[in-house]
Amino acid sequence: MLAAVLSGFGASIVAPMVHWLVPRRAGWIAALVPLALFIYFASLAPLVAGGEVLRSSYAWLPGLGVNLSFRIDGLSILFALLITGIGTLVMIYAGGYLAGDPMLGRMLALLLIFMAAMLGVVTSDNLIGLFVFWELTTVSSYLLIGYKHEYEKARKAALQSMLVTGIGGLALLAGVLLLGQVAGSLEISDMLKQGDVVRAHPLYGGILGLVLLGAFTKSAQVPFHFWLPGAMEAPTPVSSYLHSATMVKAGVFLLARLNPVLGGTEAWQLLLTGFGGATMLVGAFLAVQQTDLKRILAYTTVSALGTLVTLIGIGTDDALKAAMVFTLSHALYKGALFQVAGSIDHETGTRDISQLSGLRAAMPVTAAAAMLAAVSMAGLPPMFGFIAKEVQYKASLEEPILIIAALLTNMLTVAAAGLVSLKVFLGAPAHTPEHAHEAPLSMWLGPVALAVSGLAIGLLSTSIANTLIGPATGAVIGKTKEVELLLWAGIEGAAGQALVLSAFTVVVGGGLYVARGAFARIAAALAPLAAWGPETWYQRSVDGMLAVAGWQTRMLQNGYLRSYIGLIIAMVLALASFALVAGRVAVTIPAGWADVRVYELILALVMLVATGFVIRATSRLAAIVGLGFVGYSIALVFLLFGGPDLAMTQFAIETLSAILFVLVVYRLPRFARLSDTGAHLRSGALAIAGGTLMMLLTLVALASPAESRLSQYMAENSQPLANGRNIVNVILVDFRGFDTMGEITVLGVAAIGIYALLKLLPGHDGTTAAPVRSPTVEVEGQLEETMKHR
Repeated sequence: MLAAVLSGFGASIVAPMVHWLVPRRAGWIAALVPLALFIYFASLAPLVAGGEVLRSSYAWLPGLGVNLSFRIDGLSILFALLITGIGTLVMIYAGGYLAGDPMLGRMLALLLIFMAAMLGVVTSDNLIGLFVFWELTTVSSYLLIGYKHEYEKARKAALQSMLVTGIGGLALLAGVLLLGQVAGSLEISDMLKQGDVVRAHPLYGGILGLVLLGAFTKSAQVPFHFWLPGAMEAPTPVSSYLHSATMVKAGVFLLARLNPVLGGTEAWQLLLTGFGGATMLVGAFLAVQQTDLKRILAYTTVSALGTLVTLIGIGTDDALKAAMVFTLSHALYKGALFQVAGSIDHETGTRDISQLSGLRAAMPVTAAAAMLAAVSMAGLPPMFGFIAKEVQYKASLEEPILIIAALLTNMLTVAAAGLVSLKVFLGAPAHTPEHAHEAPLSMWLGPVALAVSGLAIGLLSTSIANTLIGPATGAVIGKTKEVELLLWAGIEGAAGQALVLSAFTVVVGGGLYVARGAFARIAAALAPLAAWGPETWYQRSVDGMLAVAGWQTRMLQNGYLRSYIGLIIAMVLALASFALVAGRVAVTIPAGWADVRVYELILALVMLVATGFVIRATSRLAAIVGLGFVGYSIALVFLLFGGPDLAMTQFAIETLSAILFVLVVYRLPRFARLSDTGAHLRSGALAIAGGTLMMLLTLVALASPAESRLSQYMAENSQPLANGRNIVNVILVDFRGFDTMGEITVLGVAAIGIYALLKLLPGHDGTTAAPVRSPTVEVEGQLEETMKHR
């Protein structure tokens, strides 16, 4: 199971090479990976339908309860088949859509990475593992949306998607950790049995809010919906995959997965139906105002996601069944329509429906696929979309407000379905920027396969109910659930009411399509309100954050080393003083503190005098000599108190530092005092305060010495395990060898970086150039000129 879930990551490494070797067949070859996975998951479907839950687990961080655990139940199978099945068609479509693009291999690699990450999300049985895959989808989608990185709009849309979903991801991480603490386990299989415990816990409200924030940002719920239409800057294969069937449904999947744990409360129902209901209305209303094919589909996707969240929020068995049915139905028709939109753009040079009509003759196969998918989107029989709409109405009958919202949403959706099909393919042919012609096989295969699947599943709905929908619904409910899906359920009871509502929806939706000219006037009238929309507030937040960052950088990164050191000391003083005061730490002077030997007093006096000499020095060379006295005196202290190894290290460092200082001092301008008396006093006060704090911390540490078992272990095992008698050396090169290697690596990288920067200076390429002067050097030079004049 692990190999199946992670195989996409391995395949992504090979994809660029495949494109380099066989560029015309790269998409078809890349499609073999998701196709093989689709067959694998399809082979597991009968087992899951029979009631089995397949699990596997691999230790990762067992001490923290974090494992690479995987769980395949009805919900996982449904999403895994969508991810791999649509992924297969998207790979083929991408190969045709981006034919001739030198970066096609990169696109295929990113799509495979995203597929593997999504499979990880829907099959993870550990919340931390799920979160890791969740964030991988965020990163990979950022790269996919920003595929055309030379365009500012693409970069901006990618960053917007990353920031919005990333903020939700951080909230989700906090919620996941709290949920794991409350449930006593991070394993989802164990957590599903602790629903009553979690819902009764005082932290339930906080957990619910954090998890919902993560899910709502991912699935583009109001007010976070704006990032999804913006992501239409991505190439069409990305939109067809990420923004119809996979990434945007990750939040819906999370809500469905955690429904047995967090669902069933009034807060759950109010929040999900409230945000979901608002999202489905807003998305549908904005969709009919658009003229760009992909933006129409994007806003209807927002609306569909709101519908799914609402159904999960209702929480009844019928509502959860409707959510699973609509998940499958929407993925089929929306994936097809996104690919149709890309084909139209690819073959005509435009996606603007005001410039498109009568394409049926030029693109007959694409037109047939679009019509079938649009019929399913409008909820007409015998498509599977008709069944999805019927079960949605049945689930909402007992909620008057929600049934009204569902009616309005579906009416607008019918109109939108007409805009992306009838408006584009019927009527007199319009002049397009490029001569319209049928798309190649690789680009119409996906729409045809998905649209025909919607028809076939509608006709064979009984079989799908037993194989996919029933097990998925049972996994969301938390118990086995038998479901029934009928293309014709009769005219009695709830079925009859739903049928009447469906007919009313189609009639009114058709009328809205006929009166579509009013949409442009509505959009123009509402345009001023965009200045107060969530996207505007997002942009203001980003601009404000950048302004604060700029101010902070100017204040803190001012180029003066003394400011940096002073800030560090001040922060340490503030934090340590707060800890001492808040913790009411007692500072005691150890007994025998007055038992000081004469040579110790002499060393202390030498250090004090040398320090004063350094402060008052008027020559850099004199200051170096004074610092040397301080350093060597510290080395003598180490030697007198039983630390010969530390003393030798200090001697070596002081000697080397003195040599380096002397070598560098001749490259600096003449010594000058650049600080006034006030600056000296501030620096002196800060230095005295820092020294006092260190003295207090030392006294606190001496007052309660802790016995270290680690010291004894290292002393006892230095010779037997590491063959070394010098314990400090053994610690550095053996017990903490990786730490030492890391420090050496950092220093080495820093040295290489400094060398590279020096090579970039003018004059290092054999030419003569004036030396680069820092602001401090300029000030010193000006001060020297002033002193000369005086």
